[in-house]
Amino acid sequence: MAEDRTPSNPASETELPAAETEVPANTPDDLERPAPPRINTSVPHSARIWNYLLGGKDNYPVDRMAGDKVREVFPGMVDIARHSRHMLTRAVRFLADEAGIRQFLDIGTGLPTVDNTHEVAQRLAPESRIVYVDNDPLVLVHAQALLTSTPEGATDYIEADVRDPELILAEAAKTLDFTKPTALMLMGILGLVPDYDEARSIVNRLMDALPPGSYLALYDGADTDPSYVEALRRHNAGPDVVGYTPRSPEQIAGYFEGFTVLEPGIVSVSRWRVDPGLWNQAAEVACVGGVAYKS
Repeated sequence: MAEDRTPSNPASETELPAAETEVPANTPDDLERPAPPRINTSVPHSARIWNYLLGGKDNYPVDRMAGDKVREVFPGMVDIARHSRHMLTRAVRFLADEAGIRQFLDIGTGLPTVDNTHEVAQRLAPESRIVYVDNDPLVLVHAQALLTSTPEGATDYIEADVRDPELILAEAAKTLDFTKPTALMLMGILGLVPDYDEARSIVNRLMDALPPGSYLALYDGADTDPSYVEALRRHNAGPDVVGYTPRSPEQIAGYFEGFTVLEPGIVSVSRWRVDPGLWNQAAEVACVGGVAYKS
């Protein structure tokens, strides 16, 4: 399961169309207007499944059915999403505040909620520039409406697949200056790439385009909980499902090879630079990641 977003912001809980969006023929008045995206409601999508599991309304019956099947086997899926979301917030806060990063490339955005990457970054540094990437047309609809920027900064959205890093980089360069340090964020997305070598190649190709002083922030589902692994096995066996592959902590650590991993290392997301208070008592969950520096 790729998306790690918390329950939807009420502002994002718009009513969904009942069926796949139809694209009308262009009229003279519409020639300059982009066609509306097509939303396939017959196939479950990871972003919408997560939205359902966490109580959001931006999903379809097929997503709810898939989410119910996962939850039957592994009720802890909600805990993984919650803890991973909090790590995302802490990582962005560190990058914008302590590391001084002002550019973020967030691939695998998911449905907009509260405390999205640009909100956390621009709260600390209004001039921050953020590019989001996802391949779900429904995410695009919400992103265009809700992922707005401060006047000093910039926020953009690219509809693209993580398996096409060259396209992502080319489009992101319209908003980001890749001669300046940038944070690459791959939060829960690489499990959608079944081949591990390809997943590592994607990380390397993206990071190769970024200058020294850049950062990699990444987490992914881990194979450390048998119930989680079984839930994903059953999910992946469904028809027309985009499968998700949990990996060992050692494999996830391999994504960071060649970079300087910051403390506390590659750990459960519930253990990464935890804020004082309740969260420092959190148990480990089957999602592992960290932040690293490119020298």
